[in-house]
Amino acid sequence: MLRIFGDRELSVKLRIKSVWGHGKEEHMGKTMLEISHLKTKYITRFHEDVYAVDDVSLKIEEGKSLGIAGESGCGKSTLALSLMGYYFAPLHYISGDIIVDGVKISDMKPEQVRHKILGNEIAYIPQAAMNALNPTQKIISFIEDVMHAHGIKMTKKEIYDMARERFAELGLPEEVLQKHAVELSGGMKQRTVIAISTILSPKVLIADEPSSALDVTSQKMVIRMMRELMEKGYIKSMIFITHELPLLYNVTDDIMVMYAGQMVEKGTAKEMVFDPIHPYSKGLMGSIIVPESGVRERKLTAIPGTPPNLKNPPKGCRFAERCPYATPTCSAMGIDEKVFDDDRMYRCLMSVRKIREAYGNGDGE
Repeated sequence: MLRIFGDRELSVKLRIKSVWGHGKEEHMGKTMLEISHLKTKYITRFHEDVYAVDDVSLKIEEGKSLGIAGESGCGKSTLALSLMGYYFAPLHYISGDIIVDGVKISDMKPEQVRHKILGNEIAYIPQAAMNALNPTQKIISFIEDVMHAHGIKMTKKEIYDMARERFAELGLPEEVLQKHAVELSGGMKQRTVIAISTILSPKVLIADEPSSALDVTSQKMVIRMMRELMEKGYIKSMIFITHELPLLYNVTDDIMVMYAGQMVEKGTAKEMVFDPIHPYSKGLMGSIIVPESGVRERKLTAIPGTPPNLKNPPKGCRFAERCPYATPTCSAMGIDEKVFDDDRMYRCLMSVRKIREAYGNGDGE
């Protein structure tokens, strides 16, 4: 029997069934997500402003993945929430543009964002997402709720068949659909959450620490699943947030390092792991064990001090107080982003040549 769908329902169904191979070459290079000078803040109950994301710009093309790394409190998760364009107190939008596949969502009202953007254009997997599953519901009922929340008119059988097919392609057994969350292991719950979050085939997936609190084997399965989502075309681009730069090296194409609400460096995954430029990126790499050849021989070092209070951020470089190469000028004036090698970015007063000379001489170690 032929069934007639509305334009929006048909579009979603086609995207659910789409395969990455179709049109990949034609659209490669198309910008999926673009952020321009985004600023957001938290307002505390004492009416204090906390500038958690300050003048961040980035761009992600179709078929590409971006990793975001940094210490706890640097603004990674707040940036992820801000990218969704859906603001709830205490988080507030200040300025900047958020453009998803040519659509400027930063000008939309919250209800428009919720109905037209979330789930369809952007999907978000928050930290500890697997703990959000209602233990009294079966997994298939979560998928039914997603479909109904987005106004997609499908029968229960159609939803089940579609979910079964998607789960099978992602390596999840069909019986998971009929289980409750409490019947699943931690790794299986996380993979299930990822499958549910991407069931509408969003253009951009934002995953915040998706492999944290999992054993190594489960982490590997989660990472493999996220790669398959990209390869099979269920998502077109991805942002992967974590503390661990080496993990991003094996998962993402590019890596961006954040510190105190600002982007301090961005480059390819290989550049960021083997040739970090900004002193904070260098310190971050030196403070963790890296299994990659050529890096693992380095001695572990710690970054002294703590990040600044973002209620009253420093006027100059926010890393100056912790930086072994800082001069009085660093604290006295704002630091703009600099670009070198065409598309690599860093935020520091020193030139790349001088920074590399300092590293080569062992200064500050």
